[in-house]
Amino acid sequence: MRYASILVRRLGMNDYIVETKALYKSFNMDGYKLEVLKGINLMVKKNEFLAIQGPSGAGKSTLLHILGGLENPTAGKVLFEGTDIYRLSEEELTRFRNQAIGFVFQFYHLLPEFNALENVLLPSLFRSWWERKKASDYAKKLLKTLGLSNRMFHKPNELSGGEQQRVAIARALINQPRLLICDEPTGNLDSENGKNILSLLKKINQDNPTTIILVTHEKEIAQVADRVVYLKDGLLMN
Repeated sequence: MRYASILVRRLGMNDYIVETKALYKSFNMDGYKLEVLKGINLMVKKNEFLAIQGPSGAGKSTLLHILGGLENPTAGKVLFEGTDIYRLSEEELTRFRNQAIGFVFQFYHLLPEFNALENVLLPSLFRSWWERKKASDYAKKLLKTLGLSNRMFHKPNELSGGEQQRVAIARALINQPRLLICDEPTGNLDSENGKNILSLLKKINQDNPTTIILVTHEKEIAQVADRVVYLKDGLLMN
């Protein structure tokens, strides 16, 4: 695919995995223009653990969705290893998201009819038979590493909230993404499970070449990151 060759050529050209340039996002609300992001310039280093902190309604989730290729900006650029992802075709962008980015959300979004292992394997379904076979072995390894070796054949309603979030993290990692995007990953958990998830994310960042961008409105959670930036009223403050 064209996007893949572009990204390969760009690798190693700089230390940044994600850059945004004059990023704007607005929505039309019954004839009223709601400006959510107002010219965001952000540079994220490879293997960095970045936290984006800010109050509810500041535009944090909108920014994450744009960084992850889920929502088009109104204006500006998102560069992933030097490539403007919103200049890719829809097919290329879909494949890019699947292969380069993992997503972890506050609500786990596990499919209730599938067990933990099957949920983890969902992003690998677009691969070849041989790649899916390797993914199955890797999924079992991930679940074991995350302390779920005895829960992989349980369905979501048979798992605790912390276990469901760990399954969601394994699913986000199954294609070995270079960027992991986490939107309030502890927001639906008690403090004990929240601490465990944060420790797990820190370990993933340290042990693997995985950049993490995490959004939170809580100062204590942001402190696990290498760097914290603040989003308020659509503006970014370091």
